[in-house]
Amino acid sequence: MRPLWGTRNLNNLQIALDSLAANRLRSFLTALGIIFGVGAVIAMLAIGKGAKEEILNQMKLVGVNNIVIKPMREDAKGNDDKGDSGESADSKDSQQPTEQKKKRFSRGLTILDAQNIRNTLPSVESISPEMLEEEDIIYRSKSGRLKMAGVEPSFFSINNIGLSSGVMFNAEQQQTGEAVCIIGSGVKRRFFLTEDPIGKSIKCGLQWVKVIGVTEEKYISSATKSNLGIRDYNMDIYIPIRTMLIRYKNPAILNAGRQEGVYYSPEYMESMAQKAQTQHQLDQLVVKVYDASQLTETAGIINRMLKRRHSDVTDFEIAIPEELLKQQQKTKDVFNIVLSAIAGISLLVGGIGIMNIMLASVLERTKEIGIRMAMGAQKKDIVMQFLFEAVLISLGGGIIGIILGVLGAYLVDKIADINTLISGVSIFISFVLASSVGLIFGISPARKASNQNPIECLRHT
Repeated sequence: MRPLWGTRNLNNLQIALDSLAANRLRSFLTALGIIFGVGAVIAMLAIGKGAKEEILNQMKLVGVNNIVIKPMREDAKGNDDKGDSGESADSKDSQQPTEQKKKRFSRGLTILDAQNIRNTLPSVESISPEMLEEEDIIYRSKSGRLKMAGVEPSFFSINNIGLSSGVMFNAEQQQTGEAVCIIGSGVKRRFFLTEDPIGKSIKCGLQWVKVIGVTEEKYISSATKSNLGIRDYNMDIYIPIRTMLIRYKNPAILNAGRQEGVYYSPEYMESMAQKAQTQHQLDQLVVKVYDASQLTETAGIINRMLKRRHSDVTDFEIAIPEELLKQQQKTKDVFNIVLSAIAGISLLVGGIGIMNIMLASVLERTKEIGIRMAMGAQKKDIVMQFLFEAVLISLGGGIIGIILGVLGAYLVDKIADINTLISGVSIFISFVLASSVGLIFGISPARKASNQNPIECLRHT
């Protein structure tokens, strides 16, 4: 049995290479459609994969199967209390009895709301209430103003935040409101660059807090922070939520403590009293359900529960980040499909261009074909010669297109700030597409060349 690839095929390949070398400009112009088509495919696949990766990272940041409840401040909900006639809530309330006004009063989002949701809904896996305070942080000669977050241990599991060193809050620390904290990795770099922070005490506002743990580094892009409204977790200081309540939020508890012999300055008490007048106790409440299919139903139940507890005042907003991100992913998928279709059309046009030029080349080289046949070349040799030319043009265009596609994806990432991710699979697919286009669209011209009559070819001038 003769080998598939022999001397005759090598000779046909050499003839094809010589022909393309003799017509460099025409070969390059013929390959332009393939170049742009393959480049577009590479760039679109990179943008699509980058978008998908970004969505997955964002889903990891907000957690899986989460419902986020945030308080609505007075300026955000002022128009919600207007009736159909456009009269303001104040003008209506002025006409209502005092008892009805009291029924419309809401204490805002509180820890009691979180406990009620936790104890009532069987679909809830875990719940994470958050209190935020911005305080002046001091450690030796270093200082800065950072966010302090009063949280429960469930906050770290829901938000996929691990500890690089130290330990989590224990039950006693949470119950008694002990002055301990876990600092973000960015806080460690800022205040404890050359030393271990575990066991050290930092001054947060007017309180000294002992560091018992450090979180792992969590990268969050600027675009993600903007899209999801996520703060930089690496620059936060986390304390037990009861510690936040006792030491930073509720002066009544502090007064009780002072009666037991703990002294707080009048200035500190006054600042605490001002903070206590704010409407909402919690700055965020995250509810995690067991199953994604329960998200919408659970969110509806929570909405009704909170409205009843808040005297039918809608002073909160509920969002399901996963559903928002999935909708965003669908939109990007449609966009990528459209762009990929355009890239496919470019490849199709490039293939048609190859077939057109090869058909013209057959007419130009009729005498050459006749001479080869007269010297003993068989029909399959003529077919292979022209097929090699078409495939080489396509492959050359494909290689240039891959380079341009990779470069284009890089420029899109750097200039347009759109996340792109190039994979070996996309390059392989583009290479296969380029080869297939040359092979498919080169068959017809090759067969036409091989079916020429040698005598007629030799008569051609």
